[in-house]
Amino acid sequence: SGINAEYGGHGHLCEEIYMLRSNTYFKRIPDVVVYPGCHDDVVKLVELAVKYNVVIIPMGGGTSVSGALMCPEEEVRPIASLDMTEMNRIHWIDPENLMAHIESGIIGQDLERKLESEGYTTGHQPDSLEFSSLGGWVATRASGMKKNVYGNIEDMVVRIKMVTAKGTLEKSCQVPRISAGPDVHEFILGSEGTLGVITEVTMKIKPLPECTRYGSAIFPDFDKGIQFMHAVSRKQIYPASIRLMDNDQLQFGLAIKPEKTLIEQFTDTIKRMYITRLRGFNPTKLALCTLVFEGSTATVEKQESEIYAVAAEYGGIPAGEENGKTGYLLTFNIAYLRDLGMNYGFLAESFETSVPWDRVSDLVKNVKQRIIIVCREEGVRHPPHISSRVTQAYDTGACCYFYFGFGSEGVPDPLKAYSAIERSAREEVLANGGSVSHHHGIGKVRSDYLESSISPVGKQALVAIKNELDPNNIFGNGNLIGVVGPSLKSKL
Repeated sequence: SGINAEYGGHGHLCEEIYMLRSNTYFKRIPDVVVYPGCHDDVVKLVELAVKYNVVIIPMGGGTSVSGALMCPEEEVRPIASLDMTEMNRIHWIDPENLMAHIESGIIGQDLERKLESEGYTTGHQPDSLEFSSLGGWVATRASGMKKNVYGNIEDMVVRIKMVTAKGTLEKSCQVPRISAGPDVHEFILGSEGTLGVITEVTMKIKPLPECTRYGSAIFPDFDKGIQFMHAVSRKQIYPASIRLMDNDQLQFGLAIKPEKTLIEQFTDTIKRMYITRLRGFNPTKLALCTLVFEGSTATVEKQESEIYAVAAEYGGIPAGEENGKTGYLLTFNIAYLRDLGMNYGFLAESFETSVPWDRVSDLVKNVKQRIIIVCREEGVRHPPHISSRVTQAYDTGACCYFYFGFGSEGVPDPLKAYSAIERSAREEVLANGGSVSHHHGIGKVRSDYLESSISPVGKQALVAIKNELDPNNIFGNGNLIGVVGPSLKSKL
């Protein structure tokens, strides 16, 4: 149906949601949506697409915020959206070697529920866990909130099966490591549907942790919190998750917390008095770090002791398990709030980057200031909302995540203004030494920055792989490297 076709032609980028809600038609949508049921179905569909010169755009959970699912407007051939969500089975679980072989269309929360019923987990918990798919994680080089224990998606995969225009690409064995030239997984990971359809993935799994505990620490300001996180990385005492919210995001989170009883409100008042009057914290500057500890009870208790000792060195004080859990789960609510805000003309989006430790603070400050300046230039009447958090800690740097939004009242072209603001923010990120993306991917909206990110030679290498595996551009979604290769008239 037309509804299915339109659904298959967009993701969750602010621009896409705005167009849907304002009844603005996409200039190009898929001509057909197909639901393969297994790997062999995909093989047959790709063979037919090659024979009749039909474009295939794979789709998992549809949570992309990079324009990756939008159909190229200039494409004249028929476009088939391959909705992979019928391929949602776990083929087998290997308890001896701690692996599971899984179809790529399975949605994250469904995968975790099925594994948990058997006593296991992948530990991969991205913000989009409710809706994103395993294949989408691989195709975008995804990252989860508990990567300190479980790794990013590239650390979890053991074997990937992908159907290309020239046949199925996969390794011949499921081993922990192989020295057999450049790793073919490396150009499947992050390929964003440009080389083929990921159909099955063998992943590492782990037994469910004996103990999971939330925690939090409050700091006098964001910079002290950053210094704390850097110290944690140097001391190598990573908990499963460690995330630092700036004051803007903290205030936002407090504003949407459920209403408390009178006793709870009284207790909170006492706590605030202690923090602000006795400890001297400025409520307009303090920052909150949320923590998740997982492992054996002994491991968790040891990490808690070490983490709070380091926090104290930077003026931090424990802020309780409830604040830790509420802050951690806040991330799952924000996407819903963004769409609700559109009811009131409020446009909002998130973006992220990775950056060395010595540039985290300046990057955050400069990007916020740049957004404020461009909002004024675009005629935004009221101050925008901008908040940030440090979501991932690495030995050499961190992932910084931003939310920004503005009221579009009086703005002649809200989408044009949004695009100008987002692009300026991205360029400020790059100017301050940040990456083009940490885990959202390139898609179409950031493809202009790919060459400067990986060098002209690096892009040429990607184009060469694309032309070799897909000479007729069957997987012509235009992501990453733009539209390449022939776009010939269909043979249908």
